[in-house]
Amino acid sequence: MNKVFILGAGTPTPTKERFGSSVVLSIENELVMFDCGPATTHKLIKKGILPTQVNSLFFSHHHFDHNVDYPCFLLSRWDQGAGKEEKLKVYGPNLTEKISEQLIGPEGVFSYDWKARVNHPLSQKVYQNRGGILPRKPPSIFSKDIKSGSTQLFDKFEVHSREGKHVQPYLDSLAYRLDSKKNSVVYTGDTSPCEDVVELSYKADVMISMCWDDQEIMNQIGENEGQCGTLGAAMMASEAKVKHLVLTHMGPNINKESVQRKSLKEMKKIFSGKITFSNELDEFFLN
Repeated sequence: MNKVFILGAGTPTPTKERFGSSVVLSIENELVMFDCGPATTHKLIKKGILPTQVNSLFFSHHHFDHNVDYPCFLLSRWDQGAGKEEKLKVYGPNLTEKISEQLIGPEGVFSYDWKARVNHPLSQKVYQNRGGILPRKPPSIFSKDIKSGSTQLFDKFEVHSREGKHVQPYLDSLAYRLDSKKNSVVYTGDTSPCEDVVELSYKADVMISMCWDDQEIMNQIGENEGQCGTLGAAMMASEAKVKHLVLTHMGPNINKESVQRKSLKEMKKIFSGKITFSNELDEFFLN
């Protein structure tokens, strides 16, 4: 059965409960990851998922709370794969190719690491003990910058992209919709309410939406541009006629149960479907 794993449900602000963004979808026995924020690799392991089991990664944008664990994930996946892992496919907006090359390319900032592991006799022995066959090859991935409106085709599903409204022109931002024969799931990334994301989400089973804070507070302090609050997320879910709204990318204030209770009551006036305030390491089946 298809499944959603919420790995990171927080923001750039570290709290005991949440930090950064990452979601994994298990679709037809394939694992697809969206964003790779703080400690994603460790959170994968906590959910019983090996980095080598994730063969596709989509970035919504390149703020650190969405990509800072990328080098850890890349190197861990390559190191533990012992040469038997599938080639990782990485997609995202502008800078995805550049960042990938600058991390693990021949002159990348982590090339010193893989060059030592490829060439040192001790590392070669560890590699062989894991089932690897010498000579050991450097890490190699497929990375691609994609645009709004593009579609990536896989054997059992497809992933569509549309532009989200976040911090343009400094960084591009994409929302994604994964469609399989059984399910449709939208991951908004960081965005304010916008028509592109509503259209992308139309009648999706699940919309996984950022929710920075209670809308009233965001409006009062001027943080309601470029990102969704409670009512903005509810409005998009309602207009898109989705079945289930899952809130993530939640700031410290909305971690509080009292704030969630207040927000839920207000959101229900806008969106009549199911609403979930997600916690890190939550998982749920897709109907």
